[in-house]
Order: sequence, then C-alpha cells, then structure tokens
Amino acid sequence: MLREEWRLHSHLFGGGRFAAFPIAIAVLTGAGTWLLGLTGTGPEAVAGGLVALVGFFGLQVGTIGLVGRDALRDVLGDTTLLVFSARTLPVSWQRLLATFLLKDVCYYAGFVLTPAVVGYGAVAVAEGTAIHPLLRLWVAVVAAFAFGASLSLALVALAGRSRVALLAVLAVGAAAAVGGFVDLVAYTPYALYAGGTPGSVVRGLLPTALLAALGVALFEPIEEGSSGRHRRTDGLFTGVADPLTRRPLLSVARSSGSVGKVVFSMGVLFAVTALLLDRITMATGIEPHAGIAFGTLLGLGAFTTYSWVTQFDAPREYLRFPVRYERVFSGTLRAYLLLSLSAAAAYLAVAALWYPLAQLAVGLLVAPGVAGYVFGVSAYLTGLAPNELLFDTALFACFGAALAALAVPLLVAALVVSIAPSFAVVGAVALSVIAGVVGRWLTGRAGPRWERRFRTA
Repeated sequence: MLREEWRLHSHLFGGGRFAAFPIAIAVLTGAGTWLLGLTGTGPEAVAGGLVALVGFFGLQVGTIGLVGRDALRDVLGDTTLLVFSARTLPVSWQRLLATFLLKDVCYYAGFVLTPAVVGYGAVAVAEGTAIHPLLRLWVAVVAAFAFGASLSLALVALAGRSRVALLAVLAVGAAAAVGGFVDLVAYTPYALYAGGTPGSVVRGLLPTALLAALGVALFEPIEEGSSGRHRRTDGLFTGVADPLTRRPLLSVARSSGSVGKVVFSMGVLFAVTALLLDRITMATGIEPHAGIAFGTLLGLGAFTTYSWVTQFDAPREYLRFPVRYERVFSGTLRAYLLLSLSAAAAYLAVAALWYPLAQLAVGLLVAPGVAGYVFGVSAYLTGLAPNELLFDTALFACFGAALAALAVPLLVAALVVSIAPSFAVVGAVALSVIAGVVGRWLTGRAGPRWERRFRTA
C-alpha cells in the first residue's frame, strides 16, 4: 500500500514536484510559527495548536468512509486500489482496512507530519527551545494524526450501523465537553506532549487504539449503487433552475456521503476554531474576536466544499457542449456558496451557545467574502481538478501564499480586537468584502483561461 500510494501520487502530480512537497510544508510551518511569534504567541502555544491541527487533519483523512468508488473512479479512471480488493484477494476487509489505516499513519508521518515538526523546530530552537521537547512533540503529532483518523473512521462506521447511536455518542461527548465533567483533551495525544508521564502516555494512546479497533470492526464498505439511500436529498436541489448549478448540487447529493460530508468537513473546521480560541485564551490571556475567527476559518475551510462540487467533473467534457467555461464556473460558484455558506451559518448559530451574538454577526459578514475568495483562487489556479493539482508543489505554494495573504491579516485582526476593537472589526469586514470582489474577478478570469488551455492542449 505504501508503494501504491507513492506511485499513485507521483504519477498524478509528477515525481520531482511531488517529492518537493515536504519542503513546502516545512517552509510554511516555519513561516507560520515565526508570524505567530510576532503576535506574542509563544512556542508552547504554537506546538499545542500544531498538535490540534494535525488531529483535525487526521479527521479529514479518515473520512475514507465518505468517499466511494464513484469519486475515485472519476479521478483515477477504472482503477481498483488495494483497499477495495477484498473481493478479489483472499484477505478480509477488516485486515485491508487496518493495514490501510496503518499505512496512512506511516505515509503522512514521513511526508507531511515530520516536515511540519521540522519547520516548527527550526524556529523554536532558534528562540531557545531544547531538542527533547521537539522529539516529544513529534510523537504527539503522529499520535494525534492517528487519533483523528481513527475517530473519523469510528464515527463513520457507527453512522453506517445506527445513526441514532451516532447522535447519542455525539450528544454525550458534547455534554461532557460543555459541562466540564471530563477533560477530553487529557484523553487525546496532546497529553503526550503536555504531560510526558506514564499515566499521560496511557491516556493519550489508549483511546486511539480503541477507536481504531472499533472503526475497523464496524465499518461497512460502500458498494456500487449503495449511495441510493442518499437520493432523498435530491428534493432539496431538483427545483434549482440553472442546470449548471443543479448538476454539482445533485452530484454531491447522490454521491457517497451525500451532503453530510460537507457538513462534516465544515464541522471539523468549526471544532478546530473553537479549540484554538480556547487554547489561545488560556495560553496568552488574549480573547480573540470569535466572529472574525469563525468567519475566516469557516470561509477558508470551504475549499473542501469546492473539492466536493467538482469531484465528478471531467474538465474537458464541457468542450463537447454548447456552453462556455465562464458559465460553468458561475454555476459551480452558486452551488459552492449554497452548500458552504449554509453550513457556515448553521455552525455560527451553534456557536451562539457560547459566544456573543454581536461578535458572531461579524462572522456572517466575513465568511461570504472569504469563501468567495477561496473559490476564485481555487478556480483560477486549479480549474475543475483541485485535488489533482494542489499536490503540485509549486502550485500548492502559490495557493498557500494567496490564502495566507488574506488569512493572516484577518486572524491578526481577531487577535488585536481588544486593543482597537472598532478598527479591527471594520477592517476585517472591509477586507473580506474586497477579497470577495477579488474572488469574483478571478472566477470570471478562470473560465476563459481554462477553456483556452484545454482547446490548445
């Protein structure tokens, strides 16, 4: 499976360019650590945030249960990956899935997680951090990825067996977290970094092992045509008049995971933001502006929605139809905004249980501009194949720089709101509006750019 992973990615994205991807990760992590240091955030707080982000990255990777063969076939053609070969090999599905999970941990540990720790460590050591905490951080980061992937797999597996049981588990977990009955963070790999005692090691690793075993035991593979049970969501979109908007909406609704995967991926970003707000307040005493923070990160997280709404598009197929690419991108934009902004608004409503409504109203103003900007950048740089092209190292660097140019000032505004509240709020809203205009302009440019490229290829 490790050889398959490398061959697949190097074939899709180019061997040399793909091999340089860890360098880009190290540089971006180091730059982020340095920039956060300028805001007064210490290396310990950055390390804690890195562990949390990697855990949620693992959650995203673990959503293999929401990605069926329909999406994979569109990207790879008529290809069968080893993880789907239980019917043709004398190996059980559980063993294949367990091996796949272990492979992901090993692969991402070497290709993404270690470069991220190296990038952080280069800045932290220059500021006086010892080497030993960095080794403990590396272990915690790898374990956090495994925890996130195992938790995601277990939740998807439980949802496949009984949605009532899933809702009950989520309700109990939310009640424990909100009520403060249990320190859930103490039972995550963050305890490996924060504590380092034998007891913290057991608490940090045991839940991961249990979740992985539960996910592997309960998960049921998604077979051909099994996504039909999701087609009752069709009624939400069949009334959409524009066919170029209705097509991506129905593609998402009828695909594996249906619109639930959009809700889930945005929920991951919502949880990341809530955790980071809490940790920043605890570590620095600064109370960031919740609305700006939620609006920014939920808007940036809408990139996953862009991946979902374009997952079944074969970019050159539109050349056969009497339609210009400009109209294709406009229709996709409307579908993207409908899904991403409705999910963002729902999560902002949930955040009203803990944060002031006035702050969250600012988030409702920030999120649309950020989401529109993300769409414009994604459409212009990657066209209708974002998953395929963003592992190109040079393209990934351009994409990351473009998002950082918007995200950094917005997040700084969220952090300095206590110093200049009016200026920070007005500046954040104005910047998001400008970003939305830029995103719309890039969307208009994307159509002619990709149509010209495909016709001359």
